[in-house]
Amino acid sequence: MRWTTVLSTVLVTIAAGVAGTPGVAGAAEGPPGSVVQVEPISAAAALPGAADGYRVVYRTTDHHGAGRLSSGAVYVPPGEAPAGGWPVVSYAHGTIGLADGCEPSTVGGLGQEATYMDRWLRRGYAVVATDYAGLGTPGELAYLDGVAAGHDVVDMVRAGRSAVPELSSRWVVAGLSQGGHAALHTARLATTYAPELDYRGAVALGPPTNLDQVFALGMPGIPNFGLAGLTKFTLFTMAGLRAARPDLNIDSYLSARGLELARISTQVCTREVDKYVGGASVGDLFVKPLHDLRPALTEYLGVPTSGYDRPLLLGQGAVDRVVPLPLTLVFAGQLAASRTAVNFRVYPTADHIGTLAAAFDDSARFVDAVTR
Repeated sequence: MRWTTVLSTVLVTIAAGVAGTPGVAGAAEGPPGSVVQVEPISAAAALPGAADGYRVVYRTTDHHGAGRLSSGAVYVPPGEAPAGGWPVVSYAHGTIGLADGCEPSTVGGLGQEATYMDRWLRRGYAVVATDYAGLGTPGELAYLDGVAAGHDVVDMVRAGRSAVPELSSRWVVAGLSQGGHAALHTARLATTYAPELDYRGAVALGPPTNLDQVFALGMPGIPNFGLAGLTKFTLFTMAGLRAARPDLNIDSYLSARGLELARISTQVCTREVDKYVGGASVGDLFVKPLHDLRPALTEYLGVPTSGYDRPLLLGQGAVDRVVPLPLTLVFAGQLAASRTAVNFRVYPTADHIGTLAAAFDDSARFVDAVTR
C-alpha cells in the first residue's frame, strides 16, 4: 500500500490544524476538496480489482456554498501509473439510504455498483466514489439536491488526488439513479467549480429527471402508478428538502403516517425502509397538495437541460420501473432541443440496476474516447 502517501497527507492535515474526527468544530472550513482524514479502506468496502484503497474525509460545499464534510473511497488499479497519472472515474452511487452507517466507503455498496467500479479499475482507471455530504459525516444528506451532490463528486476528485498523487487531473463522472442525477449536475458545473481539473464528460444512467414537475403533483390519495419504490423515494426527497429548506415547513404537508415514515427513513438504510413502508402509497404521506412547493422543488430537484460543455452519455433501461423510460425520453428530447452533445442509449431488456451492466460497453467506449 502507498503508506508514504497516506502518512504525508495525514502529516499535512495535522500541520494545518484540522486533524481529528469529522465532528471537530470548524473542520468543514477550508478549501473544497482538501483532505481531513485518510485511512485504509475497510474489508467490506474493498474492491478485488484495486491494488490500494483508502477512505477519505474531505471538505466540500453545499447548494449555497457553505462548507461541509463528506467522505468517500479512493481505489487505485494495479501496476505503474501511466504518464500523467491514472485517469479518474468519479462514481456517484445510487440510493442506499439517508442514515449514517449506510455510507459505501465504510460498509460497501450494492453488489452491482461494486462490480461496475471494479470493471473500471480493470480497464486502467482509478475510481473515486463520494458518499455525499451528510452520509457518515455531520449533518443530514440532502437527498437529490443536485448542486450539493455535484460539489461532492467534484471535490471527491480533488481529495482523491491529494491522497494519491498518481491520479491524473483527467476525469469523468459516472452514476446510476440518484448518482445519475448527481452526474448530470456534476457535468453542468464541473469546469467552472474546479477549473484546475481536466473534466472530460459524464455517464448518467437511469437518472431521475423532471422530478420537480412530477413531485409538484403530489397530493393526498394519489397512487404510485405501478412505479417501484416511489413511496420510499418520496420520503427521502421530503426529508432531504426539509433539511435543505427548513423555511418551507415540510412537516405541515405530511400526514401522521408520513411524519413517522419520514423520521424512520433518516434512521435506517434503504432496504430496511421498505419494511416500514409496507403498502403505503405516496398519497398516504400527505395532508395537502404540494403544488405550492413547485418553485422550491425546481431549485432543489431540477436538472438543467442546457449549458453542458462536455459530452454526455445518457443510458436508460427500457423496463426500468424505478425511473420509467418516458421521463428519460422527455429529458433526452430537451437536451437535443438545446443542442447539447448527448449520446442517448436505451437498453431493451434492462431494469433499473441492470442498466449498469447493460451500459458498460457503451460507457467504456465513451470514456476511452473522451479521456485518451
